[in-house]
Amino acid sequence: MDAWLNDPMVQASLAPFLAGFLVTLLLFKLRLGGLAAVAGFATTAWLIGEMQFTPLSAKRKLMLVALAAPALGLLADFAFRAGRLTAYVLGIVFGVLAFWVFSSVLAQKPATQALFIGGSMVLFVAWTVAFTAALAGDSVRAGAAGLGLGLGAGFAAVMAASASFGQLGMALGAASGGFLLVQMLFGRRIDAGLAFCLAAGVQGALIAAGALMLANLRWIELAILAAVPLAAHLPLPARWPIWGQAFLASLYTLACGGAAVAVAYLATR
Repeated sequence: MDAWLNDPMVQASLAPFLAGFLVTLLLFKLRLGGLAAVAGFATTAWLIGEMQFTPLSAKRKLMLVALAAPALGLLADFAFRAGRLTAYVLGIVFGVLAFWVFSSVLAQKPATQALFIGGSMVLFVAWTVAFTAALAGDSVRAGAAGLGLGLGAGFAAVMAASASFGQLGMALGAASGGFLLVQMLFGRRIDAGLAFCLAAGVQGALIAAGALMLANLRWIELAILAAVPLAAHLPLPARWPIWGQAFLASLYTLACGGAAVAVAYLATR
């Protein structure tokens, strides 16, 4: 059993997929199916030994913010009805938090360079979180965004020589796949809410930013990944069954995520 749990592919794919699938299946009637994304992410983080928060290094700050995001989203889901303005405000909040996460890394750079890099990173995180959070009312599009963003950021991070960020990104993608699969099997939408969308947006954006700041990911890959939540907004045929809409939305987002991976791969050759 230990050997099985220590297998990187189990840690980054099967385990988070099952966690996301089971959480969605068991909790969707309570409107808590949106916890699937954080369930998969936390499962992998625990299996690879990343569930530690002291001392507060940049990576541990990242984990803290990534796990706190869905808790804030869940609170918002039950407290009020979120709109586009809420999504934009949350994007700005988590963009600023991203600056705090990597402040120790930025402090080691010249002031002008730190300001440019930090500002660009804040913009990327704020953009990605805002446009992902705007999908809170459509669980099919939200699940597809989590799938494309997680797998895209995860595999790109691996290409950028960051195995742990890669596994965490793949975990988000796998859990989002489990969330989508339940909807496809039941032929109905399941509440995603901000609990899912903040988990997907914040975790995906911070993993990509972390691979940029702490590994070898480049700005071009981040720019491509920023298009993933936009791809999730592309039109879907209203008369198609849920499984068809989920499949098409996933193609949109995986195309963007895959483009980022391809560019990262070409940079290694």
